[in-house]
Amino acid sequence: MNRLHRLAAAALLAVPLAALPVGTVHAQPGTTARAEQSAFDRRAGQLVALFEGRVPYADYFAPSFRAAIPEARFGEIRENLVGQYGKPVAVKRATSDDGQSGTILLRFERGTATIRLDVGPAPEALVLGLRVTGFVAANDSIAAVAAEIAALPGDTGFLVAEVDGDNIRHIAGSGTDRQFAVGSIFKLYVLDELAAQVAAGKRHWDDVAPLAHPSFSSAATANWPLNTPVTLQTLANWMISVSDNGAADTLIHLLGRETIEARMRAAGNSAPARNTPFLTTVEAFALKGNNFADLRSAFLSGSEAEQRKIVDDNADRLTLANVDGVSFEGKPRFIDSLEWFASPMDVARAFADLRARGSAPTMAALAINNGVGPAAAADWSYLGYKGGSELGVVSMSLLGQRKADGKWFVVTASWNNAALDLDGNKFAGLVTRLLALAAKEGGVTPSAPPPAP
Repeated sequence: MNRLHRLAAAALLAVPLAALPVGTVHAQPGTTARAEQSAFDRRAGQLVALFEGRVPYADYFAPSFRAAIPEARFGEIRENLVGQYGKPVAVKRATSDDGQSGTILLRFERGTATIRLDVGPAPEALVLGLRVTGFVAANDSIAAVAAEIAALPGDTGFLVAEVDGDNIRHIAGSGTDRQFAVGSIFKLYVLDELAAQVAAGKRHWDDVAPLAHPSFSSAATANWPLNTPVTLQTLANWMISVSDNGAADTLIHLLGRETIEARMRAAGNSAPARNTPFLTTVEAFALKGNNFADLRSAFLSGSEAEQRKIVDDNADRLTLANVDGVSFEGKPRFIDSLEWFASPMDVARAFADLRARGSAPTMAALAINNGVGPAAAADWSYLGYKGGSELGVVSMSLLGQRKADGKWFVVTASWNNAALDLDGNKFAGLVTRLLALAAKEGGVTPSAPPPAP
């Protein structure tokens, strides 16, 4: 992934957890009697070798699938599954009614995947669709995941908690009150302030605003003409679902930096001074770069009032055109000082505040990209997501309503390392395992929250 896109949604990190989307999937109707070994049987028998990387991608998948899921993307998905569940071991069962489409149970070292496989006609019999529809982990536990998170190089923290109104009941966690750099998680506060202004009648979801503040890593708005008119709901959807930075910066300027800061405090952020002044993405990454070494030094040593003056006085310089890109290559830069910060408990409080608004557009924005896909989301009647990443920073946070009993939960985790880039796929696998444990009634055992560090 281009480093300019690293701050974009952790959604981009999390899609591999869920399923391999089907390019074109057509079961073949009216198939005649199956051959001794059908196309389905043959391709099912190659799955272990495929996930081990011993079967060439182009020899297994049809062009339609390869167009939908490029080989590099499939490699990320494969690595993520292996990271979560260990190496593939064997095909436990493969069943098909027509010899071309069916269901496979593929056993990994730490669980079993249910896979839907659709194979094209002979002689090539290439795979048209492969979808992971479910995963059952074997003997997983919060303690096991917690140990793996703690073993990651750098600083880590996580929280699994039940949310009942404004009551957040700790179930499991580590470093739950510790401040972490969280990347685009800050956009939860922007969404919260937008929802609050709509609720107050100051704005409306269908109000139209110009897309006036382009930024890097803007998956939805990249290269759009300046001042293109878009609705506030569209900006919110882009900002959350694909973590579009241009949409986020446009909303920050529209809603007001200081009003978002006040919302952040009202939502319970325990260290708001670390996010004050509340920087746009362009401001943060311009200040990280070599083009603004002089301003950076003054900014980092200045008081809050001095920092605000620096940002305001240099508004015409702190623009996308002057972001030099050094922050997106090499090693992490200033993640302890030029970032956005929240503790796992802060994130839980932000989600609780958003949910308490009872705003359908707000909840819908969070659920457009649930971060983990359909298989991991199957046990949840609602699943909202926001994540963030840049060099040395990765954070994932989910708000879900459990199907089993209608209870609401937050699962959030952060990982920082000021010296190294991070393995986002491995981290996403750990968070998805926490989510799976929270989804099962009795799968998480409440424990006393650890003392603040």
